[in-house]
Amino acid sequence: MTAIRVLLADDHAILREGVRALLAPHADVEVVGEARDGKEAIEAVERLDPDVVVMDIAMPGLGGIEATIELKKLGRRAKVLILSQYEDREYVRRLLKIGVSGYILKKSAGAELVNAIRAVHRGGLVLDPEVARVAMEESSSTAPGGSDPYETLTDREKQVLKLVAEGGSNKEVAETLGISVKTAMSHREKVMEKLGVHNRTELVRLAIKRGVIRVD
Repeated sequence: MTAIRVLLADDHAILREGVRALLAPHADVEVVGEARDGKEAIEAVERLDPDVVVMDIAMPGLGGIEATIELKKLGRRAKVLILSQYEDREYVRRLLKIGVSGYILKKSAGAELVNAIRAVHRGGLVLDPEVARVAMEESSSTAPGGSDPYETLTDREKQVLKLVAEGGSNKEVAETLGISVKTAMSHREKVMEKLGVHNRTELVRLAIKRGVIRVD
């Protein structure tokens, strides 16, 4: 029997160690690598070709949502299973929209994580009961019509929005995304134009409201 190859992406080493220990007794699941942020996760997926990526959302630099978008664009076969402490409607909505295979909460994961990994590897969709409830509320409360400026952003522009809202300079954004400083500046200007904001303060306020970043 070939083991399910798993990559752990979380910025907390103790969490990664805990998940690794949780999965160790199961012969059909093998942790093949770890990543501390979204950029490392993408590089590790390219290098290790895992079956499942257990991905946190709130990571420095490129977060879990942005990394998942990038993996989808690259056409990688790895299934993404979100393991997060957050059940915010905005996170759930965005992640289901981009096609994650599962979303479970850290507080209730435990032994269920192994079953979730197996399920998404088989092609299933796994949602924590609390996440499923939020998703249903989102579905029932979505009104037809009306335009959302945020949804006019491209995937790259959404990545830039997060990095700028977290305080990243044009140079830091460029380095994180592997683009030129000039291109980073262009994306930033386009983001602000589309969202109708005029300075970083307004941009940060909007990013918090939309769940792009969190202030704990």
